[in-house]
Amino acid sequence: MISIKNVRFGYNSRQVVLDDFSLEFKQGGIYGLLGKNGTGKSTLLYLMMGLLRPQKGSVVIDGVGTSLRTPEVMSEVFLVPEEYDLPSISLRKYVEVIKPFYPRFSNELLEQCLTNFDMTSDIDLGSLSMGQKKKVYMSVALAANTRYLLMDEPTNGLDILSKSQFRKAVIESMSADKTIIISTHQVHDVELLLDHVCIIERNRVLLNEPIEEKDQAVNLEELFIKTVKDPL
Repeated sequence: MISIKNVRFGYNSRQVVLDDFSLEFKQGGIYGLLGKNGTGKSTLLYLMMGLLRPQKGSVVIDGVGTSLRTPEVMSEVFLVPEEYDLPSISLRKYVEVIKPFYPRFSNELLEQCLTNFDMTSDIDLGSLSMGQKKKVYMSVALAANTRYLLMDEPTNGLDILSKSQFRKAVIESMSADKTIIISTHQVHDVELLLDHVCIIERNRVLLNEPIEEKDQAVNLEELFIKTVKDPL
């Protein structure tokens, strides 16, 4: 479980992003983390990863503070940021470098994800387009097989076919003990994946509820707009 309690964080004294903010993500399932620009979605992911430290409060994964960045916790969390680059080396060499940090890394799952994206493992990362790099990095993230996978706007920059491939790759890589948190503005790209939706605004959690089977036809964009306009 990821527990965020009474967190305060700001990039400077004038830009406080989160103040006395609390939220929990139970283990298992795919969460959609929704909110308007500037509500702190990306900041939350970086706090969960331990790349940022709360100025007050705590961010804890399975009982351990993320700011400690212990190997036991970090080996079970993987972050796909919105923007990143990859080194100009072969994918095989890249996997060889990072694989020791993730004990459950699955070469079989990597091949499966690459196949879903119509790609192969014998590629050089430096020769890829940005869209191809994104698909490769997401394949690596899923293959790391961590209990917690954090994704920030994963479908940005993907074409329609690649978005469909992304959904298939995520579904086929899921298991009961995995938790995926997807922060996104492209709600329609991921809404069929989600079994839990969380909407935040101005240090408040407006909605944090599972999506029941009977609610699968719910339009999450409409739900988001209604919830932000008329918070509970």
